[in-house]
Amino acid sequence: MQHRDELVIFWSKEDQCFVVEVPELPGCMADGANYQDAVKNAERVIEEWI
Repeated sequence: MQHRDELVIFWSKEDQCFVVEVPELPGCMADGANYQDAVKNAERVIEEWI
């Protein structure tokens, strides 16, 4: 099942990675070395969260 959640994606200068927050799921976050990895990791975390 595919979910359609809002993703807030930003570069963390401190962590040197992209960070993804999922506002609809409080505390649900992921990161990645590049944009694509961050989104892919977020999709996996969302599935685990649900």
